[in-house]
Amino acid sequence: MKASAFAFVLLLSCSAAREVTAQVRLPRLVSDGMVLQRDADVNVWGWAKPGEAVTVAFLGKTYKANTGADGQWRVKLPRLKAGGPYEMNVKGSNQLTVKNILVGDVWLCSGQSNMETPMSRLTDKYPEVIAKAANPQIRQYEVPLTYNLQRPQQDVTGGKWIAADPQTVLKFSGVAYFFAKEINAKYQVPVGIIKDAVGGSPAEAWLSADALKQFPTVEQQAAKYRDSAMVAGIRQRESAAVSDWYKQLYQADQGEARGQVKWSAPAYDASSWATMQVPGYWANATPLGPVNGVVWFRKEVDVPAKLAGQPARLELGTLVDADSTYINGQLVGSTGYQYPPRKYEVKAGVLKPGKNVVVVRLISNTGRGGFTPEKKYELTAGGQTIDLRGPWQYKLGATMPPTPGTTSFQFTPGGLFNGMIAPVLPYAIKGVLWYQGESNTGRPQEYQALMTGLIADWRQLFGQPKLPFLYVQLANFMAAKPEPGESGWAGVRDAQRRTLAVPNTGMAVITDAGEWNDIHPLDKQTPGHRLALAAQKVAYGDSKIVSSGPLYQGMQVTGKQVALKFSDVGGGLTAKGGGPLKGFAVAGPDKKFVWAQAKIEGNKVVVWNDQVPNPTVVRYAWADNPEGANLYNKEGLPASPFTTEPALSPATGRL
Repeated sequence: MKASAFAFVLLLSCSAAREVTAQVRLPRLVSDGMVLQRDADVNVWGWAKPGEAVTVAFLGKTYKANTGADGQWRVKLPRLKAGGPYEMNVKGSNQLTVKNILVGDVWLCSGQSNMETPMSRLTDKYPEVIAKAANPQIRQYEVPLTYNLQRPQQDVTGGKWIAADPQTVLKFSGVAYFFAKEINAKYQVPVGIIKDAVGGSPAEAWLSADALKQFPTVEQQAAKYRDSAMVAGIRQRESAAVSDWYKQLYQADQGEARGQVKWSAPAYDASSWATMQVPGYWANATPLGPVNGVVWFRKEVDVPAKLAGQPARLELGTLVDADSTYINGQLVGSTGYQYPPRKYEVKAGVLKPGKNVVVVRLISNTGRGGFTPEKKYELTAGGQTIDLRGPWQYKLGATMPPTPGTTSFQFTPGGLFNGMIAPVLPYAIKGVLWYQGESNTGRPQEYQALMTGLIADWRQLFGQPKLPFLYVQLANFMAAKPEPGESGWAGVRDAQRRTLAVPNTGMAVITDAGEWNDIHPLDKQTPGHRLALAAQKVAYGDSKIVSSGPLYQGMQVTGKQVALKFSDVGGGLTAKGGGPLKGFAVAGPDKKFVWAQAKIEGNKVVVWNDQVPNPTVVRYAWADNPEGANLYNKEGLPASPFTTEPALSPATGRL
């Protein structure tokens, strides 16, 4: 690492806290089970009494450092070969031993919830992968959620290195684990994952203070919240308002009526309740309309005698927004927001022979509550599954205004960088894996500049100007639309495609791996695999590998036809599944897009619509959910969505 980059972390962070202990102390990342980066300059650093001599003994050599006036020291290890396990001894006035060290490749895995999503969410999809996960050469360090709105921090707030086995792998990032598994198998070296991601985070939260200066509007947001007293006041007021909202909701909820039979009780008489088809949303499926508050749902389920008393599992897809769920009056599970899948374990003895009552108390925070379509709704016991779809009884418990808004301070520009990236900067890494963008779809015109700035920022601070930066393009999401139109998701995808102009970057296209009804698709193997392909080319120098699907390069208009040129065609362009190409739209000077016919001619695609005599623009897969888009290369990798228009303007948001 360059001295200037290391100084950024150690000098700026010490302005926050000058207190130094007399004993030698290591950062939490430098700990038992760590993976050090092979074939790179590796820093070992820490803190001790000013002026204290510190030695680091590793692989038969001893390295010396003197602690500075700020209480910080570091040594640089020479380039290491893959191997291990090893031990490291650090000695000053005290002695520390770091055990079970491996040398291999370390990847910083960052972004938002789809990078954060753990294997524990994927147990039903990948049971065999999890059962066979024992591999001490694949390890993860999870950086806890920490943000700081004032300054970079010296150290992460917790975490430890863990090796993969069928139990520990449940905590691993799903995308990162599949990536690491593939890289480990191909190159036969240990792989360390630093999981450094936060659900819901926008790109600007991961920029340093210096990088934010490129974006005055965003930087102003950061400056607004540097007053810690003001932040504390806002947090207190908002917390009190939300707490009061839930208190009022409980008091108004007829289903929780004091002195009467609660609606969750099996003895309650719900014969007068109306019915609604589940899954679905009550705003669409009932006379309630977009009511906000709490709605109760009940369903009687007949359980065969042989299943009575057995442990069971209740699966309720995903619910909008928060639920408390009961079987026969006993609470079996509760979730506070809409995204997690509801998979509730039912203890032995809860189920009874014959009639059982399932009750869901469902809180809507914004008026569109209900049961997400096309998910599983079932009760499973003794190897038998009972389908819970169909008519449920429902009744409004209470009407409320929308939940009071809260400020997500952890998403303040620069906050996550200060808390979760700055402490990691001295640690040598092979490259970055990034899966983020969903939280920026409302402002797609800014995204290319933000990502270009973030990549440059991290490369400078890690002291690696060519640091490989590999990222996942946004998956398909939300209901498909029958006609071409505008899309913030498509805008971010196109910004991600254009960011490939930055050297040593790679992109995994996954518009064929999402779920229309879930922002967190369960398929994490596909993005992990496609990131591994990109890594083989960008980070490991395999120039022969086809690591990407077709990427738009240019266009030529001849009469009514537009010929599109692509790179990364591999063995050739193809329409996946056969049949005609789909997903192309064309417009003339009026910018009114209509679906187009398209055909492959060699390594080009020719697009036309006879109703557009003077075509000027072509778009491909330009939608939140580009269902049916089927341009691939023969290696099975999908073409990236694109528009032939210039990039979105940050100033106007228009093309």
